[in-house]
Amino acid sequence: MFNEIVKKIEWDGKTLELRTGKIARQADGAVLVTMGDSVVLCTTVSNKEIKEGVSFFPLTVHYREMAFAAGKIPGGFLKREGRGSEREVLVSRLIDRPIRPLFHSTFFNETQVICTVLSYDPECNTDILAIIGSSAALALSGVPYLDVVAASRVGLVNEKFVLNPSSEILKNSKLDLVVAGTSSAVMMVESEADLLSEAVMLEAIKFGHEAFQPVIQIINELVIDAGKPKWEICELFPATLKEQIRKMKETAIRDAFTIDSKHQRMRQLQLIISQVVEEIQNNTETQFSELQIKSAFEEVEAEVLRNDLLEKKIRIDGRKPTEIRQIDGQVALLPKAHGSALFTRGETQGLVVVTLGTSQDEQIIDGLEGEYKESLMLNYIFPPYSVGESTPLRAPGRREVGHGKLAWRALNRVVPTKEQFPYSIRIVSEITESNGSSSMATVCGASMALMDAGVPIKEPVSGIAMGLVKENGRFIILSDILGDEDHLGDMDFKVAGGHEGITALQMDIKVNGITFEIMEQALAQAKIGRIHILEQMCKTIASSSLDVSQYAPVIKTFKIDKDKIREVIGPGGKVIREICDSTGVKIDIADDGTISVSAVGKAKIDAAITKIAAIAFDPQVGDVFDGTVVKILEAGAFVNYLGNRDGFVHISEISHSKIKSVEQVLSHGEVVKVKIVGFDNKGKAKLTIKNVSDQIIAAGVEEAVAAAPATVGNNIREDNKDNKQPSNKKWQQTPEEQNTTKERKYFT
Repeated sequence: MFNEIVKKIEWDGKTLELRTGKIARQADGAVLVTMGDSVVLCTTVSNKEIKEGVSFFPLTVHYREMAFAAGKIPGGFLKREGRGSEREVLVSRLIDRPIRPLFHSTFFNETQVICTVLSYDPECNTDILAIIGSSAALALSGVPYLDVVAASRVGLVNEKFVLNPSSEILKNSKLDLVVAGTSSAVMMVESEADLLSEAVMLEAIKFGHEAFQPVIQIINELVIDAGKPKWEICELFPATLKEQIRKMKETAIRDAFTIDSKHQRMRQLQLIISQVVEEIQNNTETQFSELQIKSAFEEVEAEVLRNDLLEKKIRIDGRKPTEIRQIDGQVALLPKAHGSALFTRGETQGLVVVTLGTSQDEQIIDGLEGEYKESLMLNYIFPPYSVGESTPLRAPGRREVGHGKLAWRALNRVVPTKEQFPYSIRIVSEITESNGSSSMATVCGASMALMDAGVPIKEPVSGIAMGLVKENGRFIILSDILGDEDHLGDMDFKVAGGHEGITALQMDIKVNGITFEIMEQALAQAKIGRIHILEQMCKTIASSSLDVSQYAPVIKTFKIDKDKIREVIGPGGKVIREICDSTGVKIDIADDGTISVSAVGKAKIDAAITKIAAIAFDPQVGDVFDGTVVKILEAGAFVNYLGNRDGFVHISEISHSKIKSVEQVLSHGEVVKVKIVGFDNKGKAKLTIKNVSDQIIAAGVEEAVAAAPATVGNNIREDNKDNKQPSNKKWQQTPEEQNTTKERKYFT
């Protein structure tokens, strides 16, 4: 019934298995990828006809994680998988980026790739398996897919590279790098690094590229045994049409590219296209469609730009290849925000705002690996006005999610840990203008906004986007690319980091790969540009503010006995809710008894700590408290102290003089000073009134309040734009100055 073909290899101590011919046989290509206990089904289908009017390659990639893959039932009311999670979106992009450039340039048939995780093993990364399976399925399908791609993940533990590290190993890795490519070249890189050098990053890419060569070999073997016949492809337009357009408008196109303003340049090029379409359709015997003419024009447009770059070394806006656009930075724009920055580079601008919250504000993420919390959040917003358009506002798309995650990776390794800085951090980057690399503008603006907010980052971070034009053995690398250079060039290479090294690197190639020689040169040129941008940023703000905003919450932490946690929480959370409601604070209690109390306003926190200390405090014989008479008996009176404790005062302990009845001396609700003289066999306090000295002060609660140190926020600043001039740069400080900086404590 089945003609199943299986290929296996041992890959870094694990068996990688590719199967086809048994599952999803009606798809154009289907491959079941297995490694360890991870299983991913990858399928591809392409329409046999091109939709009328389509002028681009409509490829969609969907990566889906089924809850049953980890033995789980989905949460929520519907109990089924719904809209893709952020991880599913990011992995979908990870698959798309290396395979898209490898389709024939005139293939416009709608194509869909679906990767479904059927079984999840945290020891074996399903995103890597999905890239491998997608490439294998496409190679089997017969569509004009020009080469085979594979991928690997690289970690760095104890200064040694680790191939395809597990999720657990990655927690202690200085590097998380995914590299994908063909047998001869790299197509895509995505990474997060702990301030690593360019040399280490390049070696990691080489290590990963070499490691997946056996995988490419078994995909090719699978195609030989099970591949379908290749589809025939017709050229979209004849070469004569392109030459005709070149003769007509080459000079006009070149002149249009000299216009500095993005929108004026676009309007001029659009006018030229309209003229070309009208002239050719009206004055040429051969009938060409508008799609053919516009496609030919775009190729001419690209060739004009690329040839001028290669021959004259002059770019669209007149810059040299290594020149960075003019930079402007400003911080503390928004009075009520905890931190804010406006970063402008040429015609790209980002307004970045930082908000500090408590651990209750952390993002809860539920994935196949289980539920966990994220204290650093970054939201990238790309409104239509940033490019002069009036399209509808929609939920964040894949591009926004991807750009935001890249900026998050760039900042994650320099942000302090929760032990060092107990706040949750939300960064919002709204791109207010865009003409090239808004994700890197987000990195720069976010770094400045974090410092403005008083977040003690390891060092400032900047980002730069590099481009490439490669033609007939010649190439030129461009620093800080414009949108047109990205669109018509061969590479989008983004590098972020500080003076000490790289924190994030992302590379997408639009041709059939680049050499390591080009990559090494691009990294070196990117470092020069990145340091230049850092220096411009540091003219505005060079180090973190010593204090947080007056509008940020104050956080105090202290510790109680673990046995007292239940009493502080109360039955069903009744006690802790009452404290929060009555004082207006937020309270977090860790399993070890560490309590964090936060609020905007120190008085609220002190009131809450007093209540908590009263519950958690163990009174001792000799302690003195203010108490309230709650019940009067013939033998004495019950007095409530510390808000939740009662003790008994015998009639003989009320006064030094003999009294006939308790009611002669005490009344219900009266506040009296009491002293503990002992405890009965049930733990109830025995109290005295007559032996209390006015000079004795109960130390228990007062000491508990005083002993709760301000984690952050005892010293708050009043925001203004004049107090943001930079102090000495951290990397230029003397050892004595660095030691002084280290003495600033955020957590006790």
